[in-house]
Amino acid sequence: MSPRSRGLLVAAVDIAVPIGLYYLLRASGVSDHGALLVSSLVPGLSIVLALVRRRRPDGLSLFMTAMILGSAAVSLLVHDDRLLLAKDGWFTAVAGLWFLATTRGDRPLAFTLSRFLLEGRIGPNRESWDVLWERLPAFRRIWRVVTVIYGTGLLLDAAVRIVMAYTLPVDVVLGLGAVQYGVFLLLIQVAINAYLVPTGLYNRYSRLYAQETVAEAE
Repeated sequence: MSPRSRGLLVAAVDIAVPIGLYYLLRASGVSDHGALLVSSLVPGLSIVLALVRRRRPDGLSLFMTAMILGSAAVSLLVHDDRLLLAKDGWFTAVAGLWFLATTRGDRPLAFTLSRFLLEGRIGPNRESWDVLWERLPAFRRIWRVVTVIYGTGLLLDAAVRIVMAYTLPVDVVLGLGAVQYGVFLLLIQVAINAYLVPTGLYNRYSRLYAQETVAEAE
């Protein structure tokens, strides 16, 4: 299995297993708080195992590890069911702010995450994205804008999660939260691609990459 496929599988498991475990525990008579506590700790297991295997994690892995373990710590220390439900929203908000904070950095977060999926599949001659980043100001601007779109989307997603956590029945929130993951991913991809397609990013013959040819000719 490729690293890309493995990453997508782990993400799916980290979402599906805690939700399924919660409803299984509830059906077995476990209290709301007990079921929430146990299911909240599950995603941290895959992160810890990956960290142990890799031994030298990159910055992105360290951030994700801190987020997951921080979420687990909140689960252990907090005894308020509503806050346990809302914590996903608060951590999503932190992720959104992190996206926005990297916008003016050396490599915005959307660039780092997208190259994992797309590098070698878009752009002329399968060039390294590091090369394209250095050569094309428009390429850099594209990923800064995408980072802002994604960060803003995460903040909106976080707001919805927090509102649901404090207004809907406890047993309903987790199920709706799973649906929300799918809806968010669909909407954010539509928004991002509505921006990316006109930029010519996916077309190796577009004006975006023609700028590179002109620069080299000069």
